[in-house]
Amino acid sequence: MKLWRWGLAGLAVLVAAGALAWVFRFDLIILAARMRWPDIGPPREVAWSQGPSVAPVGDRPPNIVFILADDLGFNDITLNGGGVAGGAVPTPNIDAIARQGVTFANGYAGNATCAPSRAAIMTGRYATRIGFEFTPAPIPFSRVVGSFRSPGALHPPRFDAEAAKSMPDDVDALALPTGEITIAEMLRERGYHTVHLGKWHLGGTKGARPEDQGFDESLGFMAGGSMFLPKTHPDVVNSKQDFDPIDKFLWGALPFFVEFNGSPPFEPSGYMTDYLTDEAVQAIRANRNRPFFLYLAYNAPHTPLQATREDYEALSQIEDHRLRVYGAMIRNLDRNIGRVMAELKAQGLDDDTLVIFTSDNGGAHYVGLPDLNRPYRGWKATFFEGGVHTPFFMRWPARLPAGAQFQTPVTHVDIFATAAGAAGAPLPADRPIDGVDLTPFLVGAAESELERPLYWRSGRYRMLLKDGWKLQVAQEPAKTWLFDLNTDPTERTNLAEQRPDKVRELSAALAELDGQMAQPLWPSVLSGAIPIDHPLGVADKPTDEYVYWDN
Repeated sequence: MKLWRWGLAGLAVLVAAGALAWVFRFDLIILAARMRWPDIGPPREVAWSQGPSVAPVGDRPPNIVFILADDLGFNDITLNGGGVAGGAVPTPNIDAIARQGVTFANGYAGNATCAPSRAAIMTGRYATRIGFEFTPAPIPFSRVVGSFRSPGALHPPRFDAEAAKSMPDDVDALALPTGEITIAEMLRERGYHTVHLGKWHLGGTKGARPEDQGFDESLGFMAGGSMFLPKTHPDVVNSKQDFDPIDKFLWGALPFFVEFNGSPPFEPSGYMTDYLTDEAVQAIRANRNRPFFLYLAYNAPHTPLQATREDYEALSQIEDHRLRVYGAMIRNLDRNIGRVMAELKAQGLDDDTLVIFTSDNGGAHYVGLPDLNRPYRGWKATFFEGGVHTPFFMRWPARLPAGAQFQTPVTHVDIFATAAGAAGAPLPADRPIDGVDLTPFLVGAAESELERPLYWRSGRYRMLLKDGWKLQVAQEPAKTWLFDLNTDPTERTNLAEQRPDKVRELSAALAELDGQMAQPLWPSVLSGAIPIDHPLGVADKPTDEYVYWDN
């Protein structure tokens, strides 16, 4: 793998010219990050384990297919009344999962950033209950982001150099504890063949990888992401956001690769979303005659923004280049989800497969597009609705009603218990499980209503949702937000001063849950100010609301 395009001669010229400015430091940090990656081999065929040649006689438990998008905004799908560029990018295949199943009108992510959400999904427990509080990120990344002040930003990010000293050199060592019981381990005990495809981001050292945490087979990338294609590929169209330090780091340091069951890394044979779907189709075919759990974790539409030329050219009506690339990624994602659903049908598995679709969190402000989470305020890395209120659907024709809407709030922690119920697996009895099996509530078999407080925390920022009331408490800035989502679902009116009684009530419930959580397994080394009402790339005003997010 070519590590550095400038070479020593280019560095010497910069040094001789006295160009030891921030840009030079930035590039040196990226160089250090890139040198961590091993050589990446050429594309190769993946040999999936083949199940029985004929289906067994008698009943079998339902297959479970869990499709997770990465940073998908609430407004990115047309079912929610919007869609990219005012509906210019329809999402019929994602919409169909909802129309043929259950829409959770108040579906919430396990956290407002990716890795803690994935920890909640995998374990059915609040990520903070197991100490997986902060998103693992390499120190060079945190240094870059913590050193960069976006144009027009009034509140600088902060890199904690002292905390960084206690961090391991290898970010893959920041992992989901091996003592946790994952959804894959639970389902494998019930005779399921378990397959992971795509993003993992829960640790990459031995013992923490997907194939060590209950997955029979794993094809994807262990850390936070991969390119979708090499940036100079003839079939790719790129959009770079110069105002975003995260984007700068990804373009400079992120490779294009996958690994299969711990193999040396190799290049996919095509655009990443297409490639993961190609392999998902092959995995479904290989397992058609035995119960299987497929965890399909796309990295779309997370940055870097890269589209296929075909999808980009199909959206010529969108004038803004960045929006057009983003829209093309959504178009591609939706088409590929349609291919997965079509393969289930082609294999005769459509009726008795539980399909779950959601996003790990809301759309990110650093993409620079203002409408990703409309009508909600906030972004990824905030507990405003835009950060945690996500598309959330379940489809199981043999069991769940079609076209139903479930209004009671649910979260990612419920996926574990719902999968357990579908598979007939008992929940672990030796630890608290925060999620519940949603199926009885969806089919009218539950003995009572689903009532419980829901809880979120990231460092100095916490949230509680109870009976339609939502409390957010931040330490920087020191502020309390109280919203009645029953009458104000888009969080326009802060009632904290008008309803001190409700603040006290919810604060007590928040403190009770907070006291049950574990200490973080590793410290936060980076915090950044996230504006609530505008994306990155738009200048802050002194009156703008914001919150610092500990990552």
